[in-house]
Amino acid sequence: MKDEDFKGILEGIDDAAAFIGGEKKRANIVAGPDIKALRARANMTQVKFARAYHLPIGTVKDWEQGRRQPDAPARALLTIIEKDPDGVAKALADA
Repeated sequence: MKDEDFKGILEGIDDAAAFIGGEKKRANIVAGPDIKALRARANMTQVKFARAYHLPIGTVKDWEQGRRQPDAPARALLTIIEKDPDGVAKALADA
């Protein structure tokens, strides 16, 4: 492991410990896309959206209700869905 990688890990641990301790300013929270708006633009129910894009319905509900944020791969998929919802649905249907 490179020194710079290790340093980054330690900084992340320090930030996490500070966040747990109440120091919210050091938190680096990445906001996810507005799933509900994305789904509304696609004119789909939660169930249809989940099925079309191979997502667990509970995950879609958690995202929409703010209980969870999409991780990096999910954010990437949602970004692609935002750009070409029909193309993504077709590609996943063919898979």
